[in-house]
Amino acid sequence: MNLKIGELKLKNPLMLAPMVDVTDLPFRLLCRRAGAAMCYTEMVYVDALLHENASTLRMVKTCAADKPLGLQITGNSIEEFEEFVSRRKLWEKFELIDLNCGCPSTRIVGTKAGSYLLKEPEKIAMIIRILKQTGKPVTAKIRLGYLKNNVLEIARMIEGAGADALTVHARLSNEPYAKKADWDWIGRVKREVGIPVIGNGDVFSGKDAEEILNICDGVMVARGAIGDPLVFRRILNYLTDGKKYVTNHPEPRGASVRENWGMDWKENLKQFEEYLKLEKKYFGSNVDLGKIKYVGGKFLRGFTGASKKRDGFMKLKNWGEIEKFVEDLRKSLG
Repeated sequence: MNLKIGELKLKNPLMLAPMVDVTDLPFRLLCRRAGAAMCYTEMVYVDALLHENASTLRMVKTCAADKPLGLQITGNSIEEFEEFVSRRKLWEKFELIDLNCGCPSTRIVGTKAGSYLLKEPEKIAMIIRILKQTGKPVTAKIRLGYLKNNVLEIARMIEGAGADALTVHARLSNEPYAKKADWDWIGRVKREVGIPVIGNGDVFSGKDAEEILNICDGVMVARGAIGDPLVFRRILNYLTDGKKYVTNHPEPRGASVRENWGMDWKENLKQFEEYLKLEKKYFGSNVDLGKIKYVGGKFLRGFTGASKKRDGFMKLKNWGEIEKFVEDLRKSLG
């Protein structure tokens, strides 16, 4: 189940997707412990990296245990990418550089970055050629297209520019998550190019991962990991021995239930506590309470009264209240 991207060898084909306000250092460490072979920083705008402001540096904070790590960047200015490559200290600590061409955020698209780049395949190729000058493996994360599907054209241009791998989120830029990702297109891209292809979109279980790995080289988990980093352990267990996993965890009915297939809420609450400890350890007084409540709230599920606990958690105003909440939660659930 190994995967190689350029000269970078991964222990398995499971990756944690880069997600804004989610995949900071503490969350990445939890996912790595659970089995994720590759993680990425939150997406950062190349211009923000060039300015090296404090908030951007916190977004790319890392440590020795956080390896291998991909830096995910986006932007539209060729000149800014050239300057980025010329400033070695901005990228030398990362094992891989990934170009985001898939973020559908109105704010990002409004700057002609993210998924807007899907309208300009030639520019994507130019940026990749520039990033290759770092000597690092370079990849791109794309969607099927901006408003129309042109993914095969984009994939060919990305490969031709020298990219070492390609991640395909199987939706158009304007398609909501409520619309099921079209995995067939991941397989079509794989047949079109010779570089490794990583599938992304609607991966919540080992069965989902297995289906994607049947048509491409790697699988990237995004929403399925938020508040549930142990999803990587469950996926690996399923991939190792699916029959045994199904015997111990019969496949449930209902889409929302299958998304949490095999999750142990008690173990997940331990992950929640560890997440908070790591946030305090690495960010201290600079911890982002808004982010903590968004991500932390996703851990609070699967037990009686979870909805009420989430509501209470979202009303907390400082770190002291969060610590008391955790203590009270532990007592109430035994």
